[in-house]
Amino acid sequence: MSGLTDAPVVAEVVRSGVVESVHRGALLALAADGSVAYAIGDAWTPLFPRSANKPLQAVAMLRHGLSLDGELLALAAASHSGERFHVDGARQILADAGLDASFLQCPPALPMDPTANRDAGGAASRLAMNCSGKHAAMLATCVANDWPTDTYLDLEHPLQVAILRTVEEVASEHVAAFGVDGCGAPVLALSLRGLARAFRSLALAASGSPEGRVASAFRTHPAWTSGSVREEHLLMRAVPGLVNKAGAEGVDALALPDGRTVTLKIIDGNQRARVPVALAALQRLGVETPPLHDVSPSPILGGERAVGEIRAVGI
Repeated sequence: MSGLTDAPVVAEVVRSGVVESVHRGALLALAADGSVAYAIGDAWTPLFPRSANKPLQAVAMLRHGLSLDGELLALAAASHSGERFHVDGARQILADAGLDASFLQCPPALPMDPTANRDAGGAASRLAMNCSGKHAAMLATCVANDWPTDTYLDLEHPLQVAILRTVEEVASEHVAAFGVDGCGAPVLALSLRGLARAFRSLALAASGSPEGRVASAFRTHPAWTSGSVREEHLLMRAVPGLVNKAGAEGVDALALPDGRTVTLKIIDGNQRARVPVALAALQRLGVETPPLHDVSPSPILGGERAVGEIRAVGI
């Protein structure tokens, strides 16, 4: 992404009244009619949205025969915390396709959820990896189409070709670069504007369409898209109709049912600035958001007490 070093400051870390650190970023906000409401920094150069692409990947899979709805569809587009219900759900997606965890090609991992992590006793597994729902759904889509399951992560595989075409369609732009995501699946580069157009299409979609089914799954089962105590879950519970999916390296995408949309990238990749910036961006669009401590309980600590905050600036 160009403009990394000269991107504007979008968040400050304040300790005991002193600005200790800053985070630079880029942000794009769309109005309800799809026009650009405002932009901060470079919203036009392609970047890797990382897991923010997952709802778009799920749309592609639904278009090609994936038979999921409800919480399991939310899990298919999730970066989950590895809680018991997430692991059981991924196992169910596989079982319904006649498969088991041995078919997964995501790497073994420990659960992100602290309680589930402790219960795992140090034993990593592919099912506990945060992308296992997506991988299970990819395999189920392959079974539905009689596509090979051993090469489902190859960029030339019919599944990945279908995902590429769908992503380009809903984003209304060509994918500018290809990479390998942390889970081993292809990751497709879009601009913040393309990502915003894609999420707006989810938020406005008819209820029975693939896009509408993904949006409904997010709105109805937000804990399945992330985790019981994760910010995305809490924010979707607090803001009616919101569809929210974050990605690694400080990416976030948020869309409201009237079409207002925000996409953002924290340039240094630090996730701690993501939620304060997202909340400020939504507020500028006229959305009533919950207090920061309600959705991101991560104050700046001095000893055992809060002595500061991470606050959005310039938005």
